[in-house]
Amino acid sequence: MRRKILAMLLAGTMVMAGLTGCGGDSGSSGGSGDAAEASTDSGEGSEEASSSGGGGDYKISMILKTTSAEYWQYVKAGAEAYAEENGVSVEVKGPTSETAYDEQQNMIETDLNSGAYDALVIAPLQGDQVATLIKGSETPILAVDTNIEAPEIISFIGTGNEEAAALGGEAAVQAAKDAGWDEIKAIEICGVQGDATNTARYEGYKKGINGAGGEFLEDETQYANAVADQAVTCMEAIMQNHPEGVAIICANNDDMVMAAARAAKGNDAYKDTIFLGFNGDRAACEAILAGEETMSVIQDAYGMGYKAAEAAVTALDGGELEEFIDSGSGVVDADSAQERLDELAEYLK
Repeated sequence: MRRKILAMLLAGTMVMAGLTGCGGDSGSSGGSGDAAEASTDSGEGSEEASSSGGGGDYKISMILKTTSAEYWQYVKAGAEAYAEENGVSVEVKGPTSETAYDEQQNMIETDLNSGAYDALVIAPLQGDQVATLIKGSETPILAVDTNIEAPEIISFIGTGNEEAAALGGEAAVQAAKDAGWDEIKAIEICGVQGDATNTARYEGYKKGINGAGGEFLEDETQYANAVADQAVTCMEAIMQNHPEGVAIICANNDDMVMAAARAAKGNDAYKDTIFLGFNGDRAACEAILAGEETMSVIQDAYGMGYKAAEAAVTALDGGELEEFIDSGSGVVDADSAQERLDELAEYLK
């Protein structure tokens, strides 16, 4: 059932395999081939991990941004799958929301000072604050999803946002050609201006669209602060400026592109527009199947959790790690959305 999605994820990962790991923020686009491909399929990852590492007595704390959101549930499921398959203890926790900064800081302080854990994996809500908390720690610490700029960080496991977005941009251009567009122009509805992840996805969309023969209209970029309501306003401005229609509308996340698609519904000039989002989770797949979004870049949250746990064990076993480990990416569209939904449902069983 998962073969098609996994093939796409592996294809995206293999594109990134030759790039050099840089250990930067979540916009990093490198990663070694071995690290990037290790566990896109949990079965493949478990075989490699079982053969390469022991660590049956290891106890690892994984502190996420929250455990209440769907995305973080997939990260948690991936980490727990690795723990079960490899006989290690991975305790996954997180604050009640992604704005509960003090709550997460207390978790980090408690686990660091308890001496109960062999390693910590952290998805920071406030990177600067976390860097201060872990300063001088001798406990192995890894970052997941979002990097922490601190010398104590052994490795960062996350999405290569620029290359993932480039993959989506290329797919969107092909979809626009298939839809009959002769002039393939693209406008992005961005998240928060200056945010590193937003910038990486912006650069990736631009690279992928221009490289595939489209035209990314940089001067017409809209900023919606990653909020669906503001994306509606942005889309209304785009339609006013381009009554003839635009071939591709891409956005920094799925919520924004779904809102843009709703705003354009009923406008005949936009009936064949390709609406491209980013994340590829359950809501996006359901929207794609309902015709409310065209395609989405997959951020492999399950693989991210799996690889983060795997990397922690590798570090504890004395193995070498790349500074940046890419968790993989792909593109989901109407042809693969149901397979992706089935896969996601399996993760949370």
